Amino acid sequence: MPIRRLPPETVNRIAAGEVVERPASAIKELVENALDAGATRIEVQADGGGLSRILIADDGHGMAPDQLALAVERHATSKLEPDDAGDVDLLRISTLGFRGEALPSIGSVARLTITSRSAGGDAHQITVEGGDQKPVAPAAFPGPHGARVEVRDLFYATPARLKFMKSERSEAMAISDEIKRQAMAHEAVAFTLDLDGRTTLRLPAEHPGDEGRLKRLAALLGRDFEANALLIDQARDNVRLTGYAGLPTYSRGNAAHQYLFVNGRPVKDRLLQGALRGAYADFLARDRHPAAVLFLDIDPLYVDVNVHPAKAEVRFRDPALVRGLIVGALRHALAAAGHRASTTVAADALAGLTPHTGVPAWNQGTWQGAAYSPTSPSAVGFSGWQGWAAPASATAQVLPGLNERTARVEPGFDALAPHPSPLAPSDIDHPLGAARAQVHGTYIVAQTRDGIVVVDQHAAHERLVYEKMKVQMAAGAVARQALLTPEVVELDPSEADRVASRADELAELGLIVEAFGAGAVLVRETPALLGDTDVQGLIRDIADDLAEHGAALALSERLAEVCGTMACHGSVRAGRVLSAPEMNALLRQMEATPHSGQCNHGRPTYVELKLGDLEKLFGRR
Repeated sequence: MPIRRLPPETVNRIAAGEVVERPASAIKELVENALDAGATRIEVQADGGGLSRILIADDGHGMAPDQLALAVERHATSKLEPDDAGDVDLLRISTLGFRGEALPSIGSVARLTITSRSAGGDAHQITVEGGDQKPVAPAAFPGPHGARVEVRDLFYATPARLKFMKSERSEAMAISDEIKRQAMAHEAVAFTLDLDGRTTLRLPAEHPGDEGRLKRLAALLGRDFEANALLIDQARDNVRLTGYAGLPTYSRGNAAHQYLFVNGRPVKDRLLQGALRGAYADFLARDRHPAAVLFLDIDPLYVDVNVHPAKAEVRFRDPALVRGLIVGALRHALAAAGHRASTTVAADALAGLTPHTGVPAWNQGTWQGAAYSPTSPSAVGFSGWQGWAAPASATAQVLPGLNERTARVEPGFDALAPHPSPLAPSDIDHPLGAARAQVHGTYIVAQTRDGIVVVDQHAAHERLVYEKMKVQMAAGAVARQALLTPEVVELDPSEADRVASRADELAELGLIVEAFGAGAVLVRETPALLGDTDVQGLIRDIADDLAEHGAALALSERLAEVCGTMACHGSVRAGRVLSAPEMNALLRQMEATPHSGQCNHGRPTYVELKLGDLEKLFGRR
């Protein structure tokens, strides 16, 4: 079969299949054009999931009449400036768009109309229907400058594509998600989104900077995100990471609340996602995901955005630098949060409490009363107040991992009194207050100046022991154990190459591997903390992590899991009765230990209820 040159219409439709995958893809390209044109206000309308009609209106610079005809030609763009020799440097792309493919691609598969006016000029419009370009003509335009791009009957020229579209509702949701991502990255731009004639999003322009960005994120992700987000702002070697990351206790069941941007461009990059996962590896179970909105600003020379037709992926010149910056910045912010836990923990606790107006009464061996379900007395309240547990001697027994200096009989506590005397001021003024009681041998109830704190003693102490073990591990090399017989693990050749290429990094984690022919690696030593581990499964998990995220997370997570298991067995067990000094020692250590607001699986270690919350619960305000 002879080689033929394809007609321009066919070329455009092929390009449209790459650039315009669905209505949200077309809107993404058009919104990026508006942003590149300096727009401060962008209005988006979509009917029928964007398949019937799309309208993008902006107040950008606009286009002169002679520019309109060029705008719908393939590879015609205003965003790449050639040098004196006529060459264009594709390694210094500072705009969101640059290929000049979006408008001709859309025009080849839909009915496209562009109306525009530049400052001080007259308005004109051009129409392209299924690749058929009409002449530029005068038109009316409502503003002094800007553009209105209308797309009707998307994919009418390629009806086979319509069969692959999802429901109108699904397409509308994809459009909404795309506009939210663009709005996150450009807080100084006002956005409006109308779907089928109904305004679903109206965002005023915010002041540029951290404060304005957080306001925009709160409007998009909710006030809970604003209340539980940690500010991220770190730089390394001219690469800067900013944004906000949620507390571990504000985690989610999937990664839908992770938004990543590179130079203002929304991306879905495996390296960035893997770094985010790695930063939270110590704090979340594998089925929990952090909420985060992160912005990476880097010299365009060090990032290649020309690796994906829709510009959704990027490639970094120094991926290790980027990953290290993300992991380090996030862990620094999490450490600075100390024992802080999510505000939603208290809200969830209050939501689970139900006030009862009927008071149960004890009558002939049973509880009776309105709105009360019979339950044994010990299951619904204190297990009978027995006073503080008396210490064995004047100095209370110190729990493993607690500070001995704080484990003492505090002034104001009577070990045998049924009700403790007033608290010492130094105790109640601590962030977690002073211990007042132990409930069910599991929960410590403490009083603060403006509320109460309920602590899960086992989860809290488990975290304390775990953090101490991490410090001990960081103080020296990870102990290794040599296998009696080196184990050969067979892999796909590409997987084996990836594992062998990271041998030096794996050695730092206590795993000694080397290439063993084509498609295999030889394992000589493993981390001693893992004990008698499944070497085959470990190496395959590492290979999968390297393929998916470009980093060996499986080994570090397994070490963390072992540490967590050891900490669990070495911590205060539920059901153990603690003395007042022991409880206060636990509280003080929590205040002094990073990440003590959540256990090793991301669950909260304490719940704080303000006095106002309690008063609302009992109808006092």
